[in-house]
Amino acid sequence: MSQLQQRKDDHLRICLEEEVDSGTTAGFAELRLEYDALPEIDLDDVDLSVEFLGKTLKAPILIGSMTGGSDWAGTLNVRIARVAAKFGLGMALGSQRAMLKHPDTTRSFAVRDEAPELPLLLGNIGAVQLNYGVTHNDLNTLVESVKADGLFFHLNPLQEAIQPEGDTRFKDLLSKMKEAMEAMPFPCLVKEVGAGISERSARKLAQLPLAAIEASGVGGTSWARVEGYRAEPNSSFATLGERLKGFGIPTTQAIQHCRNAFPNRPVIGSGGIRTGTDVALSIALGADIAALARPVLEAASQSEEALEQFFHSLLHELRVICFCTGARNIQELRNVRVLRA
Repeated sequence: MSQLQQRKDDHLRICLEEEVDSGTTAGFAELRLEYDALPEIDLDDVDLSVEFLGKTLKAPILIGSMTGGSDWAGTLNVRIARVAAKFGLGMALGSQRAMLKHPDTTRSFAVRDEAPELPLLLGNIGAVQLNYGVTHNDLNTLVESVKADGLFFHLNPLQEAIQPEGDTRFKDLLSKMKEAMEAMPFPCLVKEVGAGISERSARKLAQLPLAAIEASGVGGTSWARVEGYRAEPNSSFATLGERLKGFGIPTTQAIQHCRNAFPNRPVIGSGGIRTGTDVALSIALGADIAALARPVLEAASQSEEALEQFFHSLLHELRVICFCTGARNIQELRNVRVLRA
């Protein structure tokens, strides 16, 4: 197994076995949606479906970027894709850089071969890799070889700075991202990985021809902390991972920053989203859909059936919230008032 493939398995193991939360609230606990005791709709009237990037999702859910690049990761990706297809949800892949170094790992990302009815599949590459030799042809290969519908460029300077083998050459990246996105024949998106998009970052990213942006705020898994676990005990990397585990922009703020900077383009809320209530609040704060990852990983690591049960529960909760706020659909949910708890 290569160092890159081993890193993928290390990430999975740490996320499943260690305490990797940021230790900082995403902001949802301080908020609530305005309850309507007279909603004037039936529960059966609620329609959770949305249009996103030209695709119809049965609920406003994207399974967030997680993994790929090893046999274990491939098994989990197939399991997740099958459930996503069954529920009509979108799915984003973990970083596909391993495919460029080790083409045989492509099978761990090619989930459409096992779940052809998956309505939306998004590829993923670290934006910083544009400064390390990744070409436009490489980007096309990543998307075409897994039959994806678009590509995420993820931004993760904090993670890379704490990762012992991290790639930290972020200079002049905005112009290179713009050039790459303009050359691509498919939708391009940007996301953080759990430290959030600030107001300043959102304004810079709004200059790009992005199809959508994902907030990826603080409040869920801390990749600074994950990399700290991977580092040698008592090393500076391990210390930084713990000290900076909650560094960044909380999810509720990151969603609003993205919406303000992208008034007419889709926003994905993510970062510590665990429940249907979190999804609903994300949408009421300005997101079009919400992404969640670690709860999906935890259920998928048990079984496909456990993951199905997770989504049954989450989507039922979201439907009840829509009913009890008088929202017939996701568009109406966006107009529900958010109150301080």
